[in-house]
Amino acid sequence: MKKRNWYLTVGGFLTLTMVAYILVGVFWTPYNPSAINGADRYAPPSFLHPFGCDHLGRDIFSRTLEGASSTLTIAVAVLAVGFIFGLIIGALCGYYGGSADALIMRLCDTVTAFPSILLALVVIAIIGRGKYNIIAALGVLFIPSFSRLVRGEFLKQRDRDYVKSAKLMGVSNLRIIFIHILPNTWPVLLSGLTIGFNNAVLSEASMSYLGIGVSPSEPSLGYMLSDAQSVLFNAPWYTAFPALVVILLILGVGLIGEGIRSQMGVAS
Repeated sequence: MKKRNWYLTVGGFLTLTMVAYILVGVFWTPYNPSAINGADRYAPPSFLHPFGCDHLGRDIFSRTLEGASSTLTIAVAVLAVGFIFGLIIGALCGYYGGSADALIMRLCDTVTAFPSILLALVVIAIIGRGKYNIIAALGVLFIPSFSRLVRGEFLKQRDRDYVKSAKLMGVSNLRIIFIHILPNTWPVLLSGLTIGFNNAVLSEASMSYLGIGVSPSEPSLGYMLSDAQSVLFNAPWYTAFPALVVILLILGVGLIGEGIRSQMGVAS
């Protein structure tokens, strides 16, 4: 009897629960996330306000719903930009090699030598903040790490017998790359995607926390944590619930990644 992979089970449950929670915020929130109510200033969790209220009397439950939706959207978009371009660059470099491969990898090494969040802060300071600017800045900075991951897997696969057989049969290089080799790299790439997603969530939340993320008028988990730090002991719910949303989302996706790696280890 096959042993259950508890990492995948628990991680999948947490992730699906958090995604369902976030999707609810796309279509419905119990209160207007931006509505100010001085009478409910720092109101503790209650039946009417399950997560309590912030310093302006805004409902924290509604704000975490919308803030988490914004964070998820940005993280997925950043991941898509970084992964798609990284996949193309890494696949071509790993398959063909040569001087172009060496030059591109040195450029990737140069970019990854600096903390990505620091580079993102510099880029946002130059081009301005906003959702699309964050996606562009972080997406570009995620390309080198995905390029190196994909390239490493293609280097392992390109000399395998099935690739040599495909070449002897006259199969085109692009077909070999994307039809024959790519499917055999997915287990490792999926694991890398989970790490990339968590890094994207943390990067977006960190930038908002520092005040250069999305527009202050938009609910953001990072902005909420920044506002809550001054009342950490007087109104702990203000910090606890936004932080819990981030932690559970990252934990769920991280456990899925660990489950994939565990599955690969069992299979090998």
